[in-house]
Amino acid sequence: MPRTSPSVALETLLSGNRRFVSGTPEHPNQDAARRTELAPGQDPFAVILGCSDSRLAAEIIFDQGLGDLFVVRTAGHVIGAEVLGSVEYATSVLGARLVVVLGHDSCGAVAAARAAVEDGFAAGGFVRDVVERVTPSILAARSAGLTADSDIIDAHIRHTVDLLLDRSRLLHEQVEKGEVAVVGLGYALAEGSARLVTTRGVDPEEAPAP
Repeated sequence: MPRTSPSVALETLLSGNRRFVSGTPEHPNQDAARRTELAPGQDPFAVILGCSDSRLAAEIIFDQGLGDLFVVRTAGHVIGAEVLGSVEYATSVLGARLVVVLGHDSCGAVAAARAAVEDGFAAGGFVRDVVERVTPSILAARSAGLTADSDIIDAHIRHTVDLLLDRSRLLHEQVEKGEVAVVGLGYALAEGSARLVTTRGVDPEEAPAP
């Protein structure tokens, strides 16, 4: 896709998701010609920071193809230095105009963090590190009186968006200049639909409807 605006990039993603939900995907940019075209370099229009859950394959659920999306995935879409560096590379070097935090219902990382807070469950190994990075979202949700799983998932998505902008000065400046937008989407596993949870750099009233 040629250079575009953050709002057009978001509409492209949501349009692809509507095709996926309705069972009419176009499977764009997935042929040999596209593969050859991309060999010299890439030009993704969006970055997807998503959960590593095997049911959350970004190119499939947004009906995109080779070279369209720069995808970074961690359990619970938790953020470390390598994630921040990857996102900054995609926006500053590759020219991606949209950053998407993609969360989903029935998230194991969120469930584990909630169990740790509420029941004292202690994860072992490096899983504990993932749980500890999700825990601030659980505590913030509890402080706000949120108890439903869907509300806690949304709180974690919003917290990840805020954390991206708080920790990355580069990304914050790109959003302030209107060059890049950061949005949070919540994915429903059974329906296959993605809904808008929060936006930075795109007016919610002007954002395309899911």
